[in-house]
Amino acid sequence: MPRSTSKPSPKSPSPKSRKPLAYGAGIVLVAALFGYVSYRATAPDSAGSGSSVVADVTADPDAGVYPELAKLARRDAGDRLARGRADAPVVLIEYADFKCGYCAKFARDTEPALVKKYVDNGTLRIEWRNFPIFGAESEAAARASWAAGQQGRFWQFQHAAYAEGVKEKGFGKDRLKALARQAGVADLDRFVADTDGAASAAAVSKDQEQGYGIGATSTPSFLINGRPIAGAQSAQTFAQVIEQAADRAKNLGNAGGDPADAKPSEGSQGSQHSQGSAK
Repeated sequence: MPRSTSKPSPKSPSPKSRKPLAYGAGIVLVAALFGYVSYRATAPDSAGSGSSVVADVTADPDAGVYPELAKLARRDAGDRLARGRADAPVVLIEYADFKCGYCAKFARDTEPALVKKYVDNGTLRIEWRNFPIFGAESEAAARASWAAGQQGRFWQFQHAAYAEGVKEKGFGKDRLKALARQAGVADLDRFVADTDGAASAAAVSKDQEQGYGIGATSTPSFLINGRPIAGAQSAQTFAQVIEQAADRAKNLGNAGGDPADAKPSEGSQGSQHSQGSAK
């Protein structure tokens, strides 16, 4: 599976918002990994390379796992941009842009199988982070997705926005409204107001700053229980890392540790499929 070639646009947030998070030596290694994979994906000979940088790094179930980064999982049962149990043993955090072709490929070709195999049985929780890096339309689509989420239709909006040929049509206001209608957003006037409101801007900015803070410079980028995966890797890679993380969480739990290395927030126990799978 090809890796992401997405790079920040000139309209991305200022360097001030890209200040690394204070996670010690681990964040330096994660930033280097994301940066190296981004370089490999755009290098002249990358098309002929069949190796997976991330698969090599994550071959050992304990190597490349940063417990401090696992704590970025919000585990909030009220998070409308997440699906799966808030207390699932494995949390996959996805940093993505709606104008990113490889993000769309992951959403169409890989994510549905992960939902069916791991989310539906309570093993996996997926938490979305809006990470717009392609300028104004990316930002607008991110804010629109958040607005759709306020009416319980985020994943349906994501499904519509990542359909074949959609990003080529752009994400102007009329297109975003049409996608919201397609996603089943009930109150379109509220959707427009929420898209343009301060709350959506703040939510997107928070996600974006977190992505830059862990060293992500391309999309899609992922954390699975504190283990970084850069680019739209194969389904087998994701399955391997998820199962290793689940086993590791089980072993930590049996040893009396916190299985997810970060306790769910108060009131977040129980099942939450976050509006269900996109249809």
